[in-house]
Amino acid sequence: MKKTRKRKKNKMSSGKLFLLFILFEVVFTAITGPFTLYYGPFKNVKTTVVGAAMTTYSLQWLATTFLSDEKIKEIMSEQKVQSLVQNNLEGVDSGVVVKNENDNSIERYDVSGIKFKGYLLVVNDPTRIKVGYSSKLGTEGELTSDIAKDNNAIAAINGGGFTDESTGSKWTGTGANPAGVIISGGKTIYDGVKNENEKRETVALTQTGKLLVGPYSTKQMGTFGVTEAVSFGPAMIVNGQKMITKGDGGWGIAPRTCIAQRKDGAILLLVIDGRELRSIGATLKEAQDIMYEYGAYNATNLDGGSSSTMFYDDEIINNPCDSLGERSVSSIIYVTKK
Repeated sequence: MKKTRKRKKNKMSSGKLFLLFILFEVVFTAITGPFTLYYGPFKNVKTTVVGAAMTTYSLQWLATTFLSDEKIKEIMSEQKVQSLVQNNLEGVDSGVVVKNENDNSIERYDVSGIKFKGYLLVVNDPTRIKVGYSSKLGTEGELTSDIAKDNNAIAAINGGGFTDESTGSKWTGTGANPAGVIISGGKTIYDGVKNENEKRETVALTQTGKLLVGPYSTKQMGTFGVTEAVSFGPAMIVNGQKMITKGDGGWGIAPRTCIAQRKDGAILLLVIDGRELRSIGATLKEAQDIMYEYGAYNATNLDGGSSSTMFYDDEIINNPCDSLGERSVSSIIYVTKK
């Protein structure tokens, strides 16, 4: 009997030791892991993590807790997107000749990479692309799908950036305050820039369906006949040239929303899911390369992260990563029904 009890005690002691060892390993890894990541030899991993953290407001603590502001700026500046002005802007040609004004078709494609999945729509008539916005600007944003339905849209993606000043448990303030400008139907709905000569990263469409990407002022947009616009960037393809040729673009891995135009005028709408097991997300370069593969001549980044949403044929076809599902936004880019 005594031997049996001894064996049981030994087994219990071994089990406790094993659990303590596992606990020690978890705690040790949790404490030392960030320092190994940020101060170890893994430069590419460090750049990716810092980029992803600093471009997502709620995750910035992952970088700021362990790195100084100076170090973060140094890491972020190591991978910059090139800047190039679009062709023939005085004539608003941009190297694009719209050929598909009477083509009402929309093509849908599934896209994927090693670590991401997404969706791409090809809208053959660019004059169908419009900007929608929350009816409650200044108070709260609205879901991409709701703004789309209010505008009788067949398809939509989330649009420009906004200052996240959410309040309460349901993030009711999210999307209330746009960053930059919103132009819809030829009218300036919101202008947070104030200075008509100040250039801001812009996504704009002229009355004839030409997509403008890169830094533009509101004065320039007026000169070029812009009827739809939101503020965001950076431009990733300009005049058929890729702007990200070194590194990954410096924004880390995240859900992405992008818009592009082919030389024949067709508009590409891209959304890539992220922050989930089946799709971690994509770098700016990966998003750029997908659009280039599908013939993009001019292309730019839109607000991503939790905002990334694609609405098509009365349903959300991607998987927004926000814990509540769709996130409220200030503006969308949508496709009118015909």
